[in-house]
Amino acid sequence: MFSFINSSSKRKDAGKKYSNVIEGLQALYKNNVRPLEDAYFFSEFFSPPIDPCDFEAKPMVLLIGQYSTGKTTFIRYLLERDYPGMRIGPEPTTDSFVTVMSGDNDRIIPGNALVADPRKQFRGLGRYGTSFLSRFVCAEMDSPVIDSLSIIDTPGILSGEKQRNARGYDFAAVLGWFAERVDRIILLFDAHKLDISDEFHRCIKALGKNDHKIRIVLNKSDMVDYQQLMRVYGALMWSLGKVINTPEVARVYIGSFWDQPLQHEANRKLFEAEQLDLFEDIQSLPRNTALRKLNDLIKRARLAKIHSFILWELKKKIPTVFGRHVKKEALLNMLPDIYKNVQQEYNIPAGDFPDIAEYKEKLRVFDWSKIPAMKVKTVDNVNNMLRNEIPQLMENMSNDDVAEHERTVRGGAFAGLSYGPFRSSLAGSSNDRSTRWSLIHDKIKYEPIFETLQPVNGQISGISAKGEMLKSKLPNNVLGRVWALADIDRDDQLDVDEFTLLMHLIQLKLDGHDLPDKLPMHMIPPQHRKEPVSNQPSNGVADSNN
Repeated sequence: MFSFINSSSKRKDAGKKYSNVIEGLQALYKNNVRPLEDAYFFSEFFSPPIDPCDFEAKPMVLLIGQYSTGKTTFIRYLLERDYPGMRIGPEPTTDSFVTVMSGDNDRIIPGNALVADPRKQFRGLGRYGTSFLSRFVCAEMDSPVIDSLSIIDTPGILSGEKQRNARGYDFAAVLGWFAERVDRIILLFDAHKLDISDEFHRCIKALGKNDHKIRIVLNKSDMVDYQQLMRVYGALMWSLGKVINTPEVARVYIGSFWDQPLQHEANRKLFEAEQLDLFEDIQSLPRNTALRKLNDLIKRARLAKIHSFILWELKKKIPTVFGRHVKKEALLNMLPDIYKNVQQEYNIPAGDFPDIAEYKEKLRVFDWSKIPAMKVKTVDNVNNMLRNEIPQLMENMSNDDVAEHERTVRGGAFAGLSYGPFRSSLAGSSNDRSTRWSLIHDKIKYEPIFETLQPVNGQISGISAKGEMLKSKLPNNVLGRVWALADIDRDDQLDVDEFTLLMHLIQLKLDGHDLPDKLPMHMIPPQHRKEPVSNQPSNGVADSNN
């Protein structure tokens, strides 16, 4: 069916192969699944049809949590800068769904314009009305992190009396719409607020059968000591066990995702390991996005088949003229038996069927006279796609190993773990370059400290400097950025001037200031000004392509 599936026509260019997989998914949906959906009014019961831009979209990460759990701060931590319109505070500050996407300039696109844009994958959100669209925006910005993925910030979920105030739109339904389309769902919890409100409970339930996408973050964990953290973790697992009904234990990442000094240093190694695990999971999304879209297409095709079988079963039992209304109510009450009949006749697992309560309500308002006769050929096309064409497409994807592993998330907090003694497994073997210096007056203050570290030939190693740097209690990604900016000649050693720069930058951060993006010429020590200044980093980190 597709020329690129044929082994004789496989291209050696891995990037083009990856592009062809996305095109193949579009063709499979358009030619096989979409006709079945249209024939049995799939969009009236489930989600709208998939647009081409949905297949071409970058992977998306959805952040969900109660207010003041650090969702927006988490995004800032990843980007290492504010996104347009961002506001952070202890009160519920984010009252809109904000999609942070890549763009040439910083700008905010309002919801009504966003859903009308055929190039964006949000046209299906128009069904939730103007009350929602007035609370939906896209923040475009230039950041290396979101060159590879998009991040969705959500309003803080309310608790107590606040959750009784109507939002004006179905909040849980909107989350469900996003859950079907994103690659990763991150639930954030505050170490001091583990209660799951009624609205939060409904939102988790709205995620439906997307629990495999969920990752849980226990944020602000540095605010409690080691013993308290053990108790907090146990309480969180107990609470989650009541709302996430899976036999597996949920994966919880423990940490403090902001760029301030840690309050309890004893848990530092734990936070480092957990952060690396979470970052590796996020970095895997771009290279796995085609596989995720293929998986979602298969789930959608199976659901469309089941939907058609149920409607056809109901059509066979409904009278053609008299007593239709009475019989309709009787059949709705018999829906569990109809599920069982369809399951046995077509050999379908019970777990593939839609939620019976929700499906029943949608059937109640649906006009049963529109149910068509069984489209045997259309169903056969879907079966052939699942049985033959999908395996061929997956074989084509497996031959794209090189391109897949080259696709990752770069920049921002991910780049801060790529330098000197703070280099992690995320860094690979990059040959990054960086230049940076501090004011000469600081040398008088920091030179005695430098001498206590026992320099050899006028230089100290990264290991020697690391102990002094850790006294600041700053996170590793911040210290990694400082190292990258201070180690001007990239030899993993510091002379006294580089060490002075390093300590100056640490103090700058401890005083509450952000690290500057580029060095003024007067901050570069004279003996290092032979290095071209054009190699200076963007956002405080070296260019990984140099």
